[in-house]
Amino acid sequence: MSTRYESAKEIFASYGVDTDAVIAKLQNIPVAVHCWQGDDVKGFDQDGPLTGGIQTTGNYPGKARTPEELMADMDKALSLTPGKKKLNLHASYAIFEPGEYVDRDKLEPKHFQKWVDFAKERNMGIDFNPTFFSHPKVKDGLTLTSPDEETRKFWINHGKACIRISQYFAEQTGVPCVMNIWIGDGFKDVPADRMGPRMRYKESIEAILAEPFDKNLVKPCVESKVFGIGVEAYTAGSAEFTLSFAASHDGVLPLMDNGHYHPTEVVSDKIPALLCFYPEIALHITRGIRWDSDHVLVLDDETKEIAKEIVRCNALDRVYMALDYFDASINRISAWVVGIRSWQKAMLMAMCMPHESLQKLQDESKFTELMVMQENAKDLPYSDVWAEYCKVCGVAGDASWYQDIVKYEEEVLSKRV
Repeated sequence: MSTRYESAKEIFASYGVDTDAVIAKLQNIPVAVHCWQGDDVKGFDQDGPLTGGIQTTGNYPGKARTPEELMADMDKALSLTPGKKKLNLHASYAIFEPGEYVDRDKLEPKHFQKWVDFAKERNMGIDFNPTFFSHPKVKDGLTLTSPDEETRKFWINHGKACIRISQYFAEQTGVPCVMNIWIGDGFKDVPADRMGPRMRYKESIEAILAEPFDKNLVKPCVESKVFGIGVEAYTAGSAEFTLSFAASHDGVLPLMDNGHYHPTEVVSDKIPALLCFYPEIALHITRGIRWDSDHVLVLDDETKEIAKEIVRCNALDRVYMALDYFDASINRISAWVVGIRSWQKAMLMAMCMPHESLQKLQDESKFTELMVMQENAKDLPYSDVWAEYCKVCGVAGDASWYQDIVKYEEEVLSKRV
């Protein structure tokens, strides 16, 4: 134990915080790491462009082109980050044997067996996402809301297949699988009918969830969004729609992506509101700059506030946390590492804050003292606890991990021409 950590431990103890207990607990809080940062959301089941109102900017050398390269890159990122992880997959990352291919409505667990093996070898659970974008059968930009019955049927069957795959993931890993439904369906300009697409969306999700599954193993979620590129005027899966759907369907969780709201809205304020009504909720944690730009997560104010609210609400076992961003303008593995470490650091800082004493001041209406103590808490020696946490986890506490990235780029990424 370092002298600096001993000193920090004593300081936090004076505020009623046991940093040894924080470090031990944080090591076992799972965070789902998204596979799609490594290949710009390309996937392995099609060669077309990225669609659905999202885009990845940049063309930094060394993008993963095969499942083997993507897994190797994820391994490198995971080796440089502390804490417990889950693997987060999109259905478009199915892995087919040579000469084999099935469309998304026919996907089976066997098409993800290599991912299951990858996760089990690393003691990781798996979260899953049906992929309702980047596919020829997205008709006029629509999937589950399409007025064309055959189009809806195809995508409903895709969702059902993903339910079965999610169940398999949970059974194989022994960890519940969070299966998130998000669609980019919407319109570029003012629609003539707003309710019709939403009713079709409601009925489509209900049809997907009619597929049998164990609610203890599969945690279906519905994710909202304000708008996307090409669907600026209207999206069917609005916040009101998804929250109402989850509230009215047993076992369905609301999933909030903090890039999917108006710029002045913050998910940190929404977390305690939802926890008043939902037994569990799910998050996609990202960084939006002016819009849903999915920038690499950093330790900014909203990231810290989201972590604080999870901890303040005593909801570490009620909130499923997953990262969701993609940046192709910088080294993709470094982007993974920065984002994972930023969220881990935000969680550690939140768990080290003297929440009980601050809440007591609020309840006693001692608002002057509350402000003083909240500001004082910003200066507590979190970095020394972070360094100790990283040491316990066997990774660098400072930025020296970046030299591993430089070496990996020279020896591996630079040869991907």
